[in-house]
Amino acid sequence: MSDLSNKKILLGITGGIAAYKSAELVRLLIKAGAEVRVVMTPAAQEFVQPLTYQALSGHRVYVDLFDAEAESAMDHIELARWCDLLLVAPATADFLGKMNAGYADNLLLTLCLACKQPVAVAPAMNQQMYANASTQQNLAQLAAKNVLLWGPAEGEQACGDVGQGRMLEAVQLLQEVERHFSPGRLAGLRLLLTAGPTREAIDPVRYISNRSSGKMGYAIADAARRQGASVTLVSGPVALPAPQGVKLVNVESAQQMYDAVMQEAEASDVFIACAAVSDYRVDQAAEHKMKKSADTVSLQLVLNADILAAVSALEKRPFCVGFAAETRDVEKYALGKLQQKNLDMIAANLVGEGGQGFESDFNQLEVFWPDGRQAVGPASKTEVAKQLIDLVAERYTCARS
Repeated sequence: MSDLSNKKILLGITGGIAAYKSAELVRLLIKAGAEVRVVMTPAAQEFVQPLTYQALSGHRVYVDLFDAEAESAMDHIELARWCDLLLVAPATADFLGKMNAGYADNLLLTLCLACKQPVAVAPAMNQQMYANASTQQNLAQLAAKNVLLWGPAEGEQACGDVGQGRMLEAVQLLQEVERHFSPGRLAGLRLLLTAGPTREAIDPVRYISNRSSGKMGYAIADAARRQGASVTLVSGPVALPAPQGVKLVNVESAQQMYDAVMQEAEASDVFIACAAVSDYRVDQAAEHKMKKSADTVSLQLVLNADILAAVSALEKRPFCVGFAAETRDVEKYALGKLQQKNLDMIAANLVGEGGQGFESDFNQLEVFWPDGRQAVGPASKTEVAKQLIDLVAERYTCARS
């Protein structure tokens, strides 16, 4: 656990059932060394009584914009000046809409406008409310205003629905606060990453693809974000939830992935090509479903663009990290790709045996760069991703020094 000593956290609580989680969050923040003050909206008091947070924080709870006692001691301007971070958890759809519009009709909204320090929100609402276009627009506009979005998570909700919209658990929010104050080795860097397979259409119902699950790439995206990077993930079709705090760009074909990557590449500091991109596509995909008419069918395949080679060849290129999934001669093929594509690093792994690689939760990498190498794993893909990102950060620093 990071040390939050001398950090002043102003915790805003709005009127949602997830308000009960915030009591545990107050306890965890104080245990980590932070000083916590709590502000509640009028609706929040319908779910949890202010006395709960007062007992946990050791300070009176602020609830009224026109509270004479509050104004005489620490008014809304002083509260905004006092904190190092303003965190609203839970942040309901109603509150987020008002916050985006600049409303100031309660104490917490006023504080959000008056606060010069970073403001973070932890959305919490029904999955359909979260998916609504108005909510998504509010969140996008708040992010553009430099409001930190922490969550939401996906899972079962109080109403019985299942989907995205749950507030992060208290321990997850504590981790977000810790990362905020300890930004990590990739702080300030823009990292572009590809993950998952691509699909090359044969006809409207069939396609050519591969066995990539996307788990390794998604784990790398999360590890990079945890080290402070601003992450854009260009993902082929996978059955994985969007990584928290990551900009996700969904694509299907290799050409779509190429287009999405090239739009972001020159503005990125690091590019990691983890996706299993189809080398070939069907020259002319059928407009309608192909009917069974013969014992054999021939498909004319043409070569797809090499995304990693194209990014590496840019005049203003990012630090380029490739992946090589091989079934034999791993070192030989990896070193060949490292040289041929002019890469800074390449991570190679043996797939198809040992319960690692494609469709597995475990992996083992051999990472090469022009004058060195290092083994990573065997371990869970989450742990392998952490070790790989540490190595990328180290090699990036060396290359830029």
